[in-house]
Amino acid sequence: MTRNHQKNASSTKKLVFLITCAALLGAALIADVLWTSSSSLSSSYFSISSNWAIRRPEVLVVPDSSTDNVTTRVDEKQVDSRRFLPGTYFDLPAPDLEWEEMPSAPVPRLDGAAIQIKNIFYVFAGYGTIDYVHSHVDMFNFTDNTWIGKFDMPKEMGNSHLGVATDGRYIYVISGQYGPQCRGPTARTFVLDTETKKWNSMPPLPAPRYAPATQLWRGRLHVMGGSKENRHTPGLEHWSIAVKDGKVLEDKWRTEIPIPRGGPHRACVVANDRLFVIGGQEGDFMAKPGSPIFKCSRRFEVVYGDVYMLDDEMKWKTLTPMPKPDSHIECAWVIVNNSLIIAGGTTEKHPITKRMILVGEVFRFDLDTLTWSVIGKLPYRIKTTLAGFWDGYLYFTSGQRDRGPDNPQPRKVVADMWRTKLKI
Repeated sequence: MTRNHQKNASSTKKLVFLITCAALLGAALIADVLWTSSSSLSSSYFSISSNWAIRRPEVLVVPDSSTDNVTTRVDEKQVDSRRFLPGTYFDLPAPDLEWEEMPSAPVPRLDGAAIQIKNIFYVFAGYGTIDYVHSHVDMFNFTDNTWIGKFDMPKEMGNSHLGVATDGRYIYVISGQYGPQCRGPTARTFVLDTETKKWNSMPPLPAPRYAPATQLWRGRLHVMGGSKENRHTPGLEHWSIAVKDGKVLEDKWRTEIPIPRGGPHRACVVANDRLFVIGGQEGDFMAKPGSPIFKCSRRFEVVYGDVYMLDDEMKWKTLTPMPKPDSHIECAWVIVNNSLIIAGGTTEKHPITKRMILVGEVFRFDLDTLTWSVIGKLPYRIKTTLAGFWDGYLYFTSGQRDRGPDNPQPRKVVADMWRTKLKI
């Protein structure tokens, strides 16, 4: 009895051992299959998204969504596990352009403004850093490619996020933000005589606006959209006032048809006797409540590529949107051979990390067919470029560039100037 019991016990132990080994071997095989499948998906994903940024951001010199709300930051391992995100977050296919580096602007600037009159490029104000704003105009001569001097702006004028327009001699400067960090907008307006370099005041806007769309059209200065006094709420209002040769012909601004979608950082263009408003965003940074320096505090933003047009019917018409959402393009455009060219900007934020994504494409809007195409790449992704065109060359200067070819987040505010031969 005892021997039989010992034999049975020994047989049971062997059976348990064999079953355990078989189970472990089976688990290993299943894990190997799952790992292989996961690696395949991961490789496939990163072959699509090679331009995504997965490094932790550094501290920026100007506000962007990388610097606030630490609780929204995501570990790199979580970023690595992303799957099949919409194409708007990636660089679009585009031909390479041959860029030539030109003399840099006298100072770096972000959210400045620019106007070209013949061969002279007037570059206004902007942030130098988040705590310092410029209050002068630099001038560039396209004929000999040199920066030729500067002059001061009125002390009461906004320092960034200006609305600007010109009739070929006079430059009209509308509202904008006064001071550094995230101070609110002003309602003040001014006109510059570029021949005498003298400034004059104009009637203030009915309400302050931050980065409004601004343009001269049919003898009237039009101002629309932008953000309201809190810097975040989109404005839909549209005002105009009659002007001629640098003089205002009316006592107050006239209310016009509201724009269908409000917000700042849009291109506003007149071509073929039609007024176009392109791209932009809803929302922006606001001052932190109670901050004595109006420290910038992050808020939710929506970037869009909407295109609206006014013509003889004086009703807003919705046209084909941009190839991808694009904002921070107020002065990033030129008109060449009946085409509108737009360089750079910002697109929708990364859906997981919530980082700002810069744009590195050059877009073309055919003003005959009212259709879009992508015609090239910039030397790097960059927002709030200031663009000009002379003797067949597209120029741009200033703005905030990316962190490198594989990281589209904003980093350094630059004074760089570049040009490329453009064939349209």
